[in-house]
Amino acid sequence: MAAKTTDFPVKQRQLNEDIKNGNFQRCYLVYGEEAYLRNQNRDKLVKALAGDVTSMNFSRYEGDSVNPGEIIDMAETMPFLSDKRVILIENSGLFKSGCPELADYLKSPSETTFFIFAEKEVDKRKDIYKTVSKTGFEICCEEQDERTLASWIASKVKSEGKTISPRALSFMIDRVGTDMSNISTELEKLICYCLDRNEITEEDIEAVCANWLTNRIFAMTDAIVEKNQKRAIDLYYDLLALKEPPAKILALITRQFNLMLQVKEMNENHKDNGSIASAVKLAPFLVNKYIGWARGYTRQELQDALELCAANDEAVKTGKLDYVISVEMVIIKCTA
Repeated sequence: MAAKTTDFPVKQRQLNEDIKNGNFQRCYLVYGEEAYLRNQNRDKLVKALAGDVTSMNFSRYEGDSVNPGEIIDMAETMPFLSDKRVILIENSGLFKSGCPELADYLKSPSETTFFIFAEKEVDKRKDIYKTVSKTGFEICCEEQDERTLASWIASKVKSEGKTISPRALSFMIDRVGTDMSNISTELEKLICYCLDRNEITEEDIEAVCANWLTNRIFAMTDAIVEKNQKRAIDLYYDLLALKEPPAKILALITRQFNLMLQVKEMNENHKDNGSIASAVKLAPFLVNKYIGWARGYTRQELQDALELCAANDEAVKTGKLDYVISVEMVIIKCTA
């Protein structure tokens, strides 16, 4: 994990003040591991600058296939019945790989165009980072420490007219982890659960909040079946760092492919969702998700994935493979 930034509160206050006063920079870079803060600041800027995302003067580009020339052409296009054109660029990878063309343009962009970049990772040695940092505004949204998170949770609880003790706060963070998106979701569940009471207790948290380690395991298996190799590998090594046994991880991957195969077969045999949910012991609302995943595979591919899991498990048990490597091989082959 990257070192936590120390100037985030100062930067956040400055950004909020600039938005409040309408004192906008030519370009903004919102980056860092904490998706909740990154997306929150992105949305604040989009709303303040563009207002309506359906506007003809708002353009959004996403992914590592963005075309810098196309972005510059759009930036040079005069806004329609407005004094501003707003361009949002997300998850482009440009701040890791560099982009001399766009970096050069941003030194003297169109006077009517404003840029918002939202990226998970940046390389501060790259030209485009240096340009945006010098000519615009950048804010690093890293994971927050437990003290900051506790204060944030307490504030959200108070805004709902409820209280939570310091001990319960600490218990909640231990249980759900430090991801703010996850905390926000679990808080919503808690507040609904405690609708007729003023205090949120440890017992409430135990009853309502999902264990974050379990969530991370299922996020990894989701990434595998979505063929998102980088996310799956990253989550796998996070789980290993948390001492989760590779044997358990492999068993869950096997279960996921087995479920997909069963769901695919029943869906193709025109079974309704209720029958499928009952047969494979899935929550009914998850059936469509599994049907969608299964459509991305043939039956043979799913059977091959199951055979790969079984073969690698056997190779470990007979001393031919290391467990950590065997699971990594399954992830790589299943997401290729």
